[in-house]
Amino acid sequence: MAAEELAQKLQRRLQLEESGAAAEGEAVAEAEAAVAAGDEAERSCLTASADAELSAKLCRRQDINEGAAQPRRAAVFNPYTEFKEFSRRQIKDMERMFRLYDSGRDGYIDLMELKLMMEKLGAPQTHLGLKNMIKEVDEDFDGKLSFREFLLIFHKAAAGELEEDSGLLTLAKLSEIDVSIEGVKGAKNFFEAKVQALSSASKFEAEIKAEQDERKREEEERKHRRAAFRELKSAFTQ
Repeated sequence: MAAEELAQKLQRRLQLEESGAAAEGEAVAEAEAAVAAGDEAERSCLTASADAELSAKLCRRQDINEGAAQPRRAAVFNPYTEFKEFSRRQIKDMERMFRLYDSGRDGYIDLMELKLMMEKLGAPQTHLGLKNMIKEVDEDFDGKLSFREFLLIFHKAAAGELEEDSGLLTLAKLSEIDVSIEGVKGAKNFFEAKVQALSSASKFEAEIKAEQDERKREEEERKHRRAAFRELKSAFTQ
């Protein structure tokens, strides 16, 4: 009797252990499934994000090719610090020229406005030639020239980065600077003005210093005259 009871207890213990192991196995399996599901969800999320970014870039490129892309808002730039090779007067002169041909007053020179500019300069271009001109400096791919991109034309021309047959080089060479504003006698175009401006830089600085010394001397003379006048006045009032 005791042996049967002991056997039943052992059987019961064995069943409990087997059921516990099975439950533990199910729990481990469920945990592994959850981790796998989480990994799959994360991969799906990353894939969706990458697909969305790629899709946005492809859509942007398609809009650009079809001419329907909206210009992206460029960061505000300071032409005087970014284009240090040009004087303030030269940049002002380029800005006046840019505004002259920006007939739409939208801050850009589009294809038709560039066409008119080249005709006015006496170097008309074909439709393909005009598009290639814009493409050379069109950093945001909007199919037109911002003021910064317009300045890049002269920057590249002065640096020798434009081909001889480039329409942009023709534009730069034919764009005359107002000599009376630039203050360089005898200069008829941008490159001559730049060379003469650089060669006269030291003379300009000397003239500025001479003016400052002259103003300082005149101020000293005025002080002496006022002091002498006060002494003379006090002598008569005593």
